Amino acid sequence: MSLYRLDNIFKPKSVAVIGATDRPKTVGRALVNNLIEGGFEGVIYPVNPKKKEVLGLEAYPSLSDIGKPVDMAVISTPIATVPDIMEECARLGIGGAIIISAGGKEVGPEGEAIEARIAEIAHAGKVRVVGPNCLGVISLASKLNASFGPTMPLPGNLAFISQSGAVCTAVLDYALKEKVGFSYFISIGSMLDVDYGDLIDYLGNDPNVSSILLYVEMVNNHRKFMSAARAVSRVKPIVVLKSGRSAAGAKAAQSHTGSLAGEDAVYDAAFKRAGIVRVDTLGDMFGCSELMSKVNLPKGPNLAIITNAGGPGVMTADYLAGFGIDPAPLSKETLDKISAVSPYFWSKNNPIDLTGAATPDTFKQVIQICKEANEFDAALFMTPPQAMFSAEDFARMLAAELKLDDFPFFAVWLGGQEMEAGKRIMNEAGVPTYLTPEEAIRAFHYMYMYGRNLKALQEVPRETAGELLVDRGVAAEIIHNVLSNGRSLLTEDESKRVMVAYGIPVNETVVATTAEEAVRLARKMGYPVASKVHSLTLTHKSDAGGVRLDLRNADEVIDAFEGIEASVKAFDPGADFGGVTVQKMIAEKGHEVIIGSKMDPDFGPVILFGEGGIMTEVYKDRAIGLPPLNRALARRMIEETKVYKILKGYRNIPPANLDLLEEVLIRLSMLVTDFPEIVELDVNPLLLTPRNAFALDARIVVQKARKPAPLHLAISPYPAEYEITAKTKSGRELFIRPIRPEDAPLMLDLFDKMSEKSRFNRFLRHVPVLPRDILVRFTQIDYDRDLALVALDLSGEKPVMVGVTRLEGDPDGIEAEMAVVVGDPWHGQGVGELLMKLGIRAASRRGLKKAWGIVLPENTGMLTLAEHGGGIIEPIEGGKKMKVYFDLERMGKQA
Repeated sequence: MSLYRLDNIFKPKSVAVIGATDRPKTVGRALVNNLIEGGFEGVIYPVNPKKKEVLGLEAYPSLSDIGKPVDMAVISTPIATVPDIMEECARLGIGGAIIISAGGKEVGPEGEAIEARIAEIAHAGKVRVVGPNCLGVISLASKLNASFGPTMPLPGNLAFISQSGAVCTAVLDYALKEKVGFSYFISIGSMLDVDYGDLIDYLGNDPNVSSILLYVEMVNNHRKFMSAARAVSRVKPIVVLKSGRSAAGAKAAQSHTGSLAGEDAVYDAAFKRAGIVRVDTLGDMFGCSELMSKVNLPKGPNLAIITNAGGPGVMTADYLAGFGIDPAPLSKETLDKISAVSPYFWSKNNPIDLTGAATPDTFKQVIQICKEANEFDAALFMTPPQAMFSAEDFARMLAAELKLDDFPFFAVWLGGQEMEAGKRIMNEAGVPTYLTPEEAIRAFHYMYMYGRNLKALQEVPRETAGELLVDRGVAAEIIHNVLSNGRSLLTEDESKRVMVAYGIPVNETVVATTAEEAVRLARKMGYPVASKVHSLTLTHKSDAGGVRLDLRNADEVIDAFEGIEASVKAFDPGADFGGVTVQKMIAEKGHEVIIGSKMDPDFGPVILFGEGGIMTEVYKDRAIGLPPLNRALARRMIEETKVYKILKGYRNIPPANLDLLEEVLIRLSMLVTDFPEIVELDVNPLLLTPRNAFALDARIVVQKARKPAPLHLAISPYPAEYEITAKTKSGRELFIRPIRPEDAPLMLDLFDKMSEKSRFNRFLRHVPVLPRDILVRFTQIDYDRDLALVALDLSGEKPVMVGVTRLEGDPDGIEAEMAVVVGDPWHGQGVGELLMKLGIRAASRRGLKKAWGIVLPENTGMLTLAEHGGGIIEPIEGGKKMKVYFDLERMGKQA
């Protein structure tokens, strides 16, 4: 249900508290008291059949006895009573509920059954639910403290969401001390209804929220979570602390991929793909929250370390280097400026050690110099206790004089009690302060990584060299036959034939059931060859002695066949032995890597790349990504590994064909996107050479799919079902398909072919150049919530984009904003009418109830098209604009 009725919870005009009481030290009293003390300006209705009054407010025996509209119910009664209360909420039209009560699914089957009943009632009655087993909700803009927390947070722009009530209270206590303000504080408990995806969408659309902090124990609706996070993280930082970094999720697997892509590694990959910053500790979350609430995002990693303490300055630089970042060197201009205001024996380097002779005025001037220097993206100020002036005086002088504007600046006050006054003053001045340089550097690094993730989200991928063709039918037949025979493990031969169907290159491989056949095939193939056991049951051939390499004549091939058979029987007398595969040895020198996939129970298939060969499990050098992949995402995975340094060329080692490797990863992504039956897949090793790539060994494990494609994916793939060829009224044939990230150059060409008038009509303002962030937003869309269909003219040497129809859906999936644009050279040919019809058809197909758009009154052509297409036109803003909307339900009934 997404954002539906969430205003009832966060912006209610009236709140009923069921279980309200004035008995001291009870949850029911704390809830009513917090609503009163928080300054809630709406009406509070305590509900308690045994009380006439609670804390000075009239009490009611039941919700039905209130007799007035109630927006939200806060329920704090035993969990067994909640279903009846929820039925009353539904009957009375109460739109939101916060269920504080514990004892649900966390206690076992009985509690799980109660929660299921609550969920059934809530869904049928359209009641949005936060909880159960939660602390409650605080919304500063509404002065709403519908929680039993100890106090109200300071107002600010951070939103905090946690599954743990204890973490909520700990963060709140820290925030009060550090003067960190919040707009929302939300404890969501068991997430029976409202979950992280709902809240990220809701908070992402709230202008009072600048950043979102999450404490996560588990994510339930993973696809919705990814969709919301990918949309919101482009405009607002999302920081997550995910508990549970153990290897419990990496259960026994039949492939290297299965063991390398454990649960926590998959969460890491998912967060990275969504543009989320993951922190490691609660302390890091505190530090990050403070930095985000008080300073802007650093534009890069270049940090100025300004101190009067040489040793701690060096330690800070060392700690920064541990994250792969060196202190930015000083330019000659900056060095000269600092020298002019500093003691002559200052360090002349970064860290900028001004020594104990520096005064507060010296620091103020040096900080200003660093702010104006081109080589710095942020500055860290650090000082220990000293005798020349007190920390309080020092902080007061700095706070009064500093004018940092949007420059990221933070401070470390080394020491204990003596530095507290200085810390307090700097906090009040809006400067993030830390006890240790390690805390400060970690917070800075997380913020920098968010900036990097954001850039990665906005990277425009290169086009592939032509369309990547696959033979889905061949792969489907192989997988179907394996499952039909009651098997799960494909043989190497079957696995490689699936790879070939999807364009993944393999070395020549054939099956021999006898030694004589092996010799004949080897001679035909040409020596040297390799021989491997062909078995329906063996998973790891090397462990069973089932591999012989570099065979150069018939005798060696026969010996290999017989030796493999004997080794396999000795290893496992019950193992299937169906002969051997004979494979061409590759003469080209190269490097061995692994590529693979694993079906994660939560996020669906994940892609793995890393160091291959026999050392795969030893080095564990790997990167993980979520399909679908494009060239930018594939290259990023490659660059995340240590083996990338060798693959791009190292000393006398020539570079591998990285463009081909990107393509192989994309093809692997296409394979697991098309086949939810694939639960594990290994290509180990994949031999990379300067020109080629060869899958030397392959293993695929399949099982009956739990979900049909593409619902098994955490990220919606390219919806090929919208591809059509259509003709305009003028007879022009166009290929219509969903937009792809690689279409950015075509989009720019279309923009260049639009007149200034056409651009103004589309954007409702003058847009002389299409900004990069808008280009990325237009071409890199979440197909779950948005759709853009591009019209392509394929008659020339290269495709030409002639127009676009775009649907930008709301998170509820109820309605979408629609826009149609056609390049000026193609006006008057019926392209706009075609695109509008296709846009309306696509909106109906997606189950939307309404599509709407804003049109200028002078854009008579578009208004005429809309009228002919069944649109309803209404003037808005005093007639300065026209709102066009299509009632898709009505139009569907008429059709």
